[in-house]
Amino acid sequence: MNTKGFERRRLLVGGVASALTASALTVTTPTVASATTDSAEPLRAAVLEHPDQWTNATGLAELLRRAGFDVAPLDVALPATGQPRPVDLIAFGSFTNNDSRYTAYTTAQAESLRAFAAGGGVVLDLAQSDQFGAAVSYLPESLGALRTDDDHDTIHPTALDHPLVAGLRTSGGLLFTGRSPRIRTSWETVGEWRSMRVLMGCSASGNPPALLEGAHGRGRFVVGSLTIDKCFGAGGVPVQPETAVADSEAFFRALARYVALVRQGEAPAVTPTPMPPDRATGPLIGHVGIASARVWARPGLDPTSHPRWACRFRREDGPTRSVETALSTANDNTLLFDLRGLRPDTRYELSIAPVAPAADFTPLTGSFTTSPAPGRPAVVTMGLGSCAPSTPDRVWTRIADEGCDSFVMLGDTPYLDTSDLALARRKHRAFLQQPELARLISSRPVWATWDDHDFGGNDKHGDHPGKRNNRTAFVDYRANATFGHDSAGTGLATRGDGLGVYTSFRRGPIEVFLLDPRWFSRTEPSWVDPTTPGCLGQVQWDWLRERLLHSTAPFKALASGMIWDDKQNGESDDWGTYAHEKDALLDFITEHRIPGCFLVGGDIHVSRALNYGPRVGYDLWQFIVSPLHDRTIPSLNVPSPHLVHSAVEPHVFLKLVADTTPSIPTLTATWINRDGRRLFEVRRTAAEMGHNAG
Repeated sequence: MNTKGFERRRLLVGGVASALTASALTVTTPTVASATTDSAEPLRAAVLEHPDQWTNATGLAELLRRAGFDVAPLDVALPATGQPRPVDLIAFGSFTNNDSRYTAYTTAQAESLRAFAAGGGVVLDLAQSDQFGAAVSYLPESLGALRTDDDHDTIHPTALDHPLVAGLRTSGGLLFTGRSPRIRTSWETVGEWRSMRVLMGCSASGNPPALLEGAHGRGRFVVGSLTIDKCFGAGGVPVQPETAVADSEAFFRALARYVALVRQGEAPAVTPTPMPPDRATGPLIGHVGIASARVWARPGLDPTSHPRWACRFRREDGPTRSVETALSTANDNTLLFDLRGLRPDTRYELSIAPVAPAADFTPLTGSFTTSPAPGRPAVVTMGLGSCAPSTPDRVWTRIADEGCDSFVMLGDTPYLDTSDLALARRKHRAFLQQPELARLISSRPVWATWDDHDFGGNDKHGDHPGKRNNRTAFVDYRANATFGHDSAGTGLATRGDGLGVYTSFRRGPIEVFLLDPRWFSRTEPSWVDPTTPGCLGQVQWDWLRERLLHSTAPFKALASGMIWDDKQNGESDDWGTYAHEKDALLDFITEHRIPGCFLVGGDIHVSRALNYGPRVGYDLWQFIVSPLHDRTIPSLNVPSPHLVHSAVEPHVFLKLVADTTPSIPTLTATWINRDGRRLFEVRRTAAEMGHNAG
């Protein structure tokens, strides 16, 4: 689901905040020159702006006029250096890259934008949203700015002496306070930059930045994430409190003074702000079997200085063993260790450090317990969830507190909504760095598949052109046993180029088949009927049939990010769209009398349990669990004759307990929220799931 838009629409509740009284503010009136050059000619600006689609607000052109600029629309048919009249400033307003003209212009006219700045012009880019590409692509090679999806409401002055910052009003040490909650102060930020100075930040440290300056020739590029231009609605009526409009006016007056200084060659030199040191990520415990384990990490050190790394591991009553591997630059400077010769159902502790000692590097530590041996009585408690937050959240702590000895990510874990490889990797990294999640993934095995938002974007299918980049990011940041197959149809255990990300694993009484209905959909004919669109693809279907036929697990989860019936909305990323393949799969289970099967899905921001009756020779259940984050979609809790339980509840995960210690094995599915409240529960015996079939 398109949660970004959903979240923003949710924030429209409440209307415009009332103006703050002057007594509540610490106001400093900026002193800026009028927008003139040495010859007293007004400064000229060419503007491309786009209304905020949630409030329809604009304001860039009007604020520049109030600051003294002579303003005209940017002629997108002409280069930056060839506008109908010479300009001193080219300004792109916030959300402008929701307008295809922005993407087309900055791509086609990248060279002219660079020439414009080199000649002494200023380019202000507040385009902000990463919806159509995160990188500010037209910057010269010496500069770089990569936008992210982080949202903030606090803006800190970082370069207090800079003309764009000095003199602006602050309240409690913050800039641009008292604004309407309808328009957040910074929807996006800049996560990575190169050779630019941070002028304002979303934290006191300046990271992530909200406004950056880069020098090129005699001119400047100013890149930011601020929505301070969104001040006016229909008919020019303010949509911000009076004080907030005054803050915006003050910034654009400061911009006028700054542009004049750049034109005159008197702007202060740009001293770049260095990126902070790369943070270590992990370890992430990936696939763990009865005798082996995969361990992933991204240590954050320079690969040229520390190319070789060691993972030391031991069981409680055993000696320390070690395995080495090289830091993989092809996989975003990550490590993947394969630990072998382990004992079943045994706890191991581990630490990861460079082979050559590194000063001030603290070894990365973790632990895991291997799988119980198949066929032996055991209790496995597995957590599953989809649609996860990329901000700290105690739902991860609750999963651990509930005794989940393993966890399955069912997709939208995290939300990428981009096909830019660098940004996709960064979002995976930021997701795994959340403190609560970091503790979870370092202390139990974690497996993952993807759904639409980590595949590429809302309701995306196999014809999505950016899927290869997102598959690269997925395999870089996960440690499944396998990742789809290669071009010859052979299953892939390595992290190179391949097709799809499907995999399976067994943990004691449960075998989970993590399917990939995204990669192959709409690009391959269906193996059921070549005249209909495919979903799984022939190779994945053959793989699934073979694995199901040979599985001896009492309980078998057929899991995908998307749900196994029709969402009944305008989107087509559900198994209802591919009912011919779903029916063929269920017919296969029926024909071969495969016991213990149940369906698992996520995606829809609603949790549900459905019983389809004896569809496969015994009652077939679907367990839908969503979301782990806070955004529900009540409209997708649609009526169904098969619906037994449902909950429109945020911060929910599924706890599966498979117990084969009693004479009649049981599978218990419990939907739990982050406060520990039980929403509903389904309990089935092995006999009720086909194990007593003749």
